[in-house]
Amino acid sequence: MKVTVVGATGLVGSKMLQVLTERNFPVTELIPVASEKSVGKEVTFKGKQYKVVTAETAISMKPNVALFSAGGSISLEWAPKFAAAGITVIDNSSAWRMDPSKKLVVPEINGKTLTTEDKIIANPNCSTIQMVLVLSPLHELYKINRVVVSTYQSVTGTGVKAVNQLMNERKGISGEMAYAYPIDLNVIPQIDVFLDNGYTKEEMKMVNETKKIMGDDRIRVTATTVRIPVIGGHSESVNIEFEKDFELNEVRKTLAATPGVIVVDEPSAQQYPMPKDAHDKDEVFVGRIRRDETQANTLNMWIVADNLRKGAATNAVQIAEYLHAQKMI
Repeated sequence: MKVTVVGATGLVGSKMLQVLTERNFPVTELIPVASEKSVGKEVTFKGKQYKVVTAETAISMKPNVALFSAGGSISLEWAPKFAAAGITVIDNSSAWRMDPSKKLVVPEINGKTLTTEDKIIANPNCSTIQMVLVLSPLHELYKINRVVVSTYQSVTGTGVKAVNQLMNERKGISGEMAYAYPIDLNVIPQIDVFLDNGYTKEEMKMVNETKKIMGDDRIRVTATTVRIPVIGGHSESVNIEFEKDFELNEVRKTLAATPGVIVVDEPSAQQYPMPKDAHDKDEVFVGRIRRDETQANTLNMWIVADNLRKGAATNAVQIAEYLHAQKMI
């Protein structure tokens, strides 16, 4: 099983290598790809050193699967070239997510829709993945009408430059800025660029991707996405209006039985999910589960996950695991 990681030296690419190791994915040969300036450098994987190569060289080495985490423009250019060579691409960028000819996959929800014909598979947005993993089993039971979500997203969602900005500001050092404003001791209510409708691209990703993954265009979603001075882990306040009424105990039991979800919901003991508790974990954590007392059939909850793992690297590796188990790669 030859595996290429495109963007192997970046935050998500490095996390992909870690997750491949931890989950013992059957890699017989790793082919790390990065920018021209990184070619020839070495990447350590399972105690062995592998030289970084160009995307072109990687294609010639005929890997079975390519995990992409190098940005949308690289994906648009190179994913079709890998696919044309018969290599299955799992892409972490936003390049292919809303392409009607490409599957947008969270394995626990819609992995079964994948076939051998799917040569470019899109990995959803980090903030969408953790939300839909919780929404999906509840949608099956009660049918979701509308979701109102506000996110509290960590700086690792932007990349190393943003982490450096936060740490520099914390130390009182001036340096390169990833954001237009200071992030330490601040909150920035903008993630990605603004669109004509006044929402940001990140907010509309959550709106559109949720419908596509859950296979239901009737679900109405409205989002506000916010950057906070936290190193890792995204949090979300989610308000869900259902068609049918629910019992809180049934909601908790359903979520506790959902693969990949952990319920942390003991308000009397001050037990609820926090980013620091989700660090380096693959699960999505949910708590503060309570009825919205202002309208019927409506639920409030708080969802937290490590955005570099289930929100990116782990989900991509889980797609590869599913393909391997089904003998599609």
